[in-house]
Amino acid sequence: MPCFRSLQSARARAILLASASILAFPQAVRAQLNRPELPPVTVEAPSEKRVSVPRPKRDAVRPERVARDLRTTPTPQPTASAQGTGIPGALTVLTAQQALAEINQTPGSVALVSADAYRNSTPSNTIKDILDYVPGVFAQPKWGDDTRLSIRGSGLSRNFHLRGVQLYMDGIPINTADGYGDFQEIDPTAYKYVEVYKGGNALQFGANSLGGAINFVTPTGRDALPNGVSLDVGGFGFKRLQANTGGVNGPWDGFVTASTQSADGFRDHSFGSSNRLSGNVGYQFSPDVETRFYLNANEVRQRIPGTVTRTSALTNPEAAAPANVAMDQQRNIETVRLANKTAVRFDDTKVEFGAFGVDRHLMHPIFQWLDYRYKDYGGFVKVTDERTIGGFRNRLVAGVNVLNGSIDNQQFANIAGQKGALLSSSIDRSENASVYIEDSFYFLPNVAVVGGTQFLYATRNRQDRFLSDGDQSGATRFNLWSPKGGLLWQIDPGWQAFANVSRSAEVPSFGESANGPGIPTIPFTSIRPQIATTYEIGTRMRRPDYAWELAAYRANIRDELLCLYSAFGNCNVTNADRSIHQGVEAGAGAAIFREIFVSGSAPDKIWLNVAYTFNDFRFDNDPTFGNNKLPGAPAHYLRAELLYKHPTGLYFGPNVEWVPQAYFVDSMNTLTTEPYALLGVKAGFDNGGPLSGYIEGRNLTNKTYIASASIIDRATATSPLFEPGTGRAVYVGMRYRW
Repeated sequence: MPCFRSLQSARARAILLASASILAFPQAVRAQLNRPELPPVTVEAPSEKRVSVPRPKRDAVRPERVARDLRTTPTPQPTASAQGTGIPGALTVLTAQQALAEINQTPGSVALVSADAYRNSTPSNTIKDILDYVPGVFAQPKWGDDTRLSIRGSGLSRNFHLRGVQLYMDGIPINTADGYGDFQEIDPTAYKYVEVYKGGNALQFGANSLGGAINFVTPTGRDALPNGVSLDVGGFGFKRLQANTGGVNGPWDGFVTASTQSADGFRDHSFGSSNRLSGNVGYQFSPDVETRFYLNANEVRQRIPGTVTRTSALTNPEAAAPANVAMDQQRNIETVRLANKTAVRFDDTKVEFGAFGVDRHLMHPIFQWLDYRYKDYGGFVKVTDERTIGGFRNRLVAGVNVLNGSIDNQQFANIAGQKGALLSSSIDRSENASVYIEDSFYFLPNVAVVGGTQFLYATRNRQDRFLSDGDQSGATRFNLWSPKGGLLWQIDPGWQAFANVSRSAEVPSFGESANGPGIPTIPFTSIRPQIATTYEIGTRMRRPDYAWELAAYRANIRDELLCLYSAFGNCNVTNADRSIHQGVEAGAGAAIFREIFVSGSAPDKIWLNVAYTFNDFRFDNDPTFGNNKLPGAPAHYLRAELLYKHPTGLYFGPNVEWVPQAYFVDSMNTLTTEPYALLGVKAGFDNGGPLSGYIEGRNLTNKTYIASASIIDRATATSPLFEPGTGRAVYVGMRYRW
């Protein structure tokens, strides 16, 4: 172990030294960026000449900005911007303000989470820190960076990795070609904002899944304050050092961020460490033509404590599953991702195109020693056209996506964490090509009818190279249409209403199949795609001292990928007949009290943030499970915080995470989790300037609870399905930017 940690430390120092070397960017340029007051920003509205507008004033305290999910469009959509530095903005990467204006042209529930909403006031350790206040999203860490994520009930049956939500980094796919995703390559410190497209609202992104899409967007050298360093430490041995730098030199700009972190973990056998690097270099041929190259690299080492029984989780939460310790179970990943994105702007049209390649190595000793090598590659073209047609405003988005890849799949016997004999081997190949189009026609100045569709062609091909247990080779292909229609009503500049009907179609990955003693063998080639028709209606509003959003939806699903059989405690995913997902997503933020001690144009406030999700997921007259509830997600989930904010940037206050009702972990509805309420408090300083800091206490009552659970078809009291939540912990962090 000392040698292992020494190796990690050396690699971490190498990454940080590489980052520091880029500080040699021209000093004169960085001096320009280090101005105490930011000059006006240049923006361009569609089909209009460029005009100068004042840069929006930074909020004194980031949490008040309701950046997590309560965003509406107050102005026409901009397409290019300077970053408050006098330097032209990037064409390939939108600012948060521009991205907010664009995402809110969606006739459905969407969210834009600015880094200001979480980066300076939380440890920013997992994706839960990013998405905690987005209604409709249930994100619960399992161990290390691994998280159980579900949006509108997506991927409930997937007990490992992620399915049903398509992940992107700067618009470039993170998911593997066969569809699964992972969070170990996500660095919450690296992004300037995160976009969440729920369900069919991700059509204009080219995505097509029940849960929708999440896009993580990194800064560029043209952003304000591109240089920074942060240090975070906290409970259970958590520590992280992060640094970023960037700048502009004529038509060139560059940005790089790196982090190194480690944690002992709350539970036994949960030590983990990671080194991550993200960077991009852009070149502007002209104000209307820009190309940008991306690099993302990750090295993650993580022990797995495993799932335990309900009794163990609630009485001895720190204990690891004995088999996980005996077999030294781990998930280790090394990834390098290279990509290019080019944007060309004409009078009314913007064309974006690019290509990418990913080399990923998964070293995963669990019940067997999994050694998987992924090679994924692809390209994309997207056209956005905004113009007036016959006196009516029209917005057209169309594109083509290609994502292909292969998995060199080898599984060995796991002998105390070491490779034993080869037990299986295959080459798994996937091809995905999609074409999509979406048009928004404003038949009234403030009302648009939206229509679109996507066509997906996909193949899955397995070449079995280990034939002593039979030949599992096979191939399948899919041709799927997914139409969408909706209405978007801009009631006033800060208030919208929307409604839509959409279809999603999810192709099964290689992880979907059923086989084992006592259950029917269902090869992956027999599994059908999951088809959902979703109806949605909602509204969102933003005012200076309050904001809210409300959406209700119902998805009628055919052939949902669910756990209908199990063997050795592992869920085998196949097609259910019919099921229903429906729910309500509500979020609000408001200054409930003002001018407590300070009055005037910048008074102090007491600010309330609330995010509530209601889930009703169930089988629909299933031959085996009737109308039972689907396992894996709570019916009610509430996240709320109450913060006092002083105009100097000081803030403090309590928060709560509440699951008031236990949820089932098996399709037969025989075993449940436990209700819980977690109390926390945080305080800090953030006035939008170079220095910020926080201290946060989590689970202050040291509540023993179940954070997440794997699911199964039929459970008993001794089924090892539960992940205990983390005990009381305190985190402290500081960040300096210039």
